Amino acid sequence: MLTSSFAYRIAMSSLLPNDQVGTDEVIKIGFLAPLSGDVSSWGLPGLNGCRLWQDWLNQAGGLLIGARRYPVEIVPFDCGYDADRAMAGARHLVQSENVKLLMMLGGDTLTKARRFLTENKVLTSTLLPSDLSPDTRYLISPSEVHPLYNVTGVDWLARKHKSVRRVALCSQKDALGLPSIATYRAAFEAAGIDVVKDVLYDPEETDVAGIVQPMLDAKPDLVCWCTSYTPMVNAMTEYAHAQDYGGKIMSCTMDDYRQLVARTSVDFMEGTIFQFPDFDDPKLAKNATFVNKPSSFFKEYNARYPGTWSAVSWEYVAILDIWHAAVEKVASVHPVSVMATMKQMDPVTHAFGPARWWGESVFGIDNALIGDWPVVTIKSGKARIAEFVSISDWLDNHEKLFRHHMKQMGQLWQQRIENPEQIASAVFG
Repeated sequence: MLTSSFAYRIAMSSLLPNDQVGTDEVIKIGFLAPLSGDVSSWGLPGLNGCRLWQDWLNQAGGLLIGARRYPVEIVPFDCGYDADRAMAGARHLVQSENVKLLMMLGGDTLTKARRFLTENKVLTSTLLPSDLSPDTRYLISPSEVHPLYNVTGVDWLARKHKSVRRVALCSQKDALGLPSIATYRAAFEAAGIDVVKDVLYDPEETDVAGIVQPMLDAKPDLVCWCTSYTPMVNAMTEYAHAQDYGGKIMSCTMDDYRQLVARTSVDFMEGTIFQFPDFDDPKLAKNATFVNKPSSFFKEYNARYPGTWSAVSWEYVAILDIWHAAVEKVASVHPVSVMATMKQMDPVTHAFGPARWWGESVFGIDNALIGDWPVVTIKSGKARIAEFVSISDWLDNHEKLFRHHMKQMGQLWQQRIENPEQIASAVFG
């Protein structure tokens, strides 16, 4: 079984004789994600992390396949958050670059490329398990299970802050926002917290007051930005501060939280809840993660790419780690063989410890890895892990409720594949 972390394997390999035969043949990995535009904070920092991983692996001799080591190369393609550009990028990376793994953010960027990638049996990763369906046999979500992990923040809140009884939600109407708001609805219902305002807005919307003020007028104990894009999260948080909002804030991500603390105040941001830790967090050092020393990864990343750390700085690297373990175990980069090996590894170690493959009841296929996920709060201006909460345990109790809310938002795999236009009309009017 391959359960040790990438960093641990690299450290151990440096202590042993390197008698494998090297080669100049490069193993290419595609990185197809937004590297510019409003969604770039969920793409470009991930590319930065992957380049760090690439350098570490090549410095240690490369990818071991049988008796040979091969250098790896991350090949990026900027698709913005545009389906046509993503389709062009997929063709280029597969047909011209011959990539052995294609990493994507997913969502709307996957829509047009889905059939091409499946027909060509391209092992593809997404950060959005809501992209999965029985027709996407070679699509996996092994790192981030957006938005399912958001149930952990709500579960923790309900146990630790029983005075929170009213919440106002908002998110944009796209492939990131719709499953997110469905998941938060399910989580708050399971926790017995009333949703007093629910705002769905156009992804191009810039009227922050028009979104947030109705939420504040509902007198919530908590405002939740769901999976709004980073620029909108920042703008909505600053608007709430300007209106003297005194309740709690929850968000899927809180990239640039230090700048928000500086632009609002330490007191205002105190207790804000989100899902993505800094990797110098002491609790990560005690947890099984994809790097042996997460603080070292965090330190080197920030030294090389200062001011760019975000929710995805480590997530694509976590995918690479699982792929790397499977490749070396099966001694092949053939996509079908590598995927079969991934599915057979027991246990599979994802970013925060042991995980299991799940998803058939909602996504039609067990291609998403679920395990524990951290709940992060801001304390004295610094993000800190409050607790690791089990996604599996929550699903054991509330999977039917989760499925119900996903169905209401048209996010079950059958709905997304069969009648996307009809669902959009039903949801948005």
